[in-house]
Amino acid sequence: MLFQDMFSKKTVMPTRETALEGREDAIPTALTHFVNGHALKGPWPDGPEGLEIAYLGMGCFWGVERLYWKIEGVYVTASGYAGGFTPNPTYQETVTGKTGHTEVVMVVYDPSKVSYETLLKTFWEEHDPTQGMRQGNDVGTTYRSAIYTTSDEQLKIALKSRDAYQNNLQKAGVTHEITTEIKAHDVFYYAEDYHQQYLAKNPGGYCGLKGTGVACVG
Repeated sequence: MLFQDMFSKKTVMPTRETALEGREDAIPTALTHFVNGHALKGPWPDGPEGLEIAYLGMGCFWGVERLYWKIEGVYVTASGYAGGFTPNPTYQETVTGKTGHTEVVMVVYDPSKVSYETLLKTFWEEHDPTQGMRQGNDVGTTYRSAIYTTSDEQLKIALKSRDAYQNNLQKAGVTHEITTEIKAHDVFYYAEDYHQQYLAKNPGGYCGLKGTGVACVG
């Protein structure tokens, strides 16, 4: 019972009042991207003009970040926490489920080279967005599926793509509803240095990503 109770608490979102207090100062993180050397934090004066940002949560951020830094047109990626209440949380705090945050990857991209729709196609196909407060064996609010949008246009596209993918799932015989949290972006907190580009630093590291096998089309 104690084991089950521990996991049930991790799958229930805290409120602003019950969330961990956090801290005023940001936790230390890397300065540059381990793979491409670009600055991890903006503004990006060395990058092309017109860069845009997507915030995507698909479970453990290690594998998610690797997916996106490989896409042509993506300028920089970073792992972090978003969607909750605790300011400047640590990883140890976040995985308790008491911050309200989920693990998110910030994707800075050049829309002249890769579209938001293309980023969302990868999002839907490379994880299971129907699992609620978990992703595979990773259980808790910190692993929930999420899209945090940075503009009205992104929100419109995200909602449309969700509905299209739900239709594709139903056609494929998947009866579960998409549980992805879609809302306007609030604050992104960078994760600790060792989380950034983790699978480039540790090629044999854990990656629990697994899609439904249903393509995102139409």
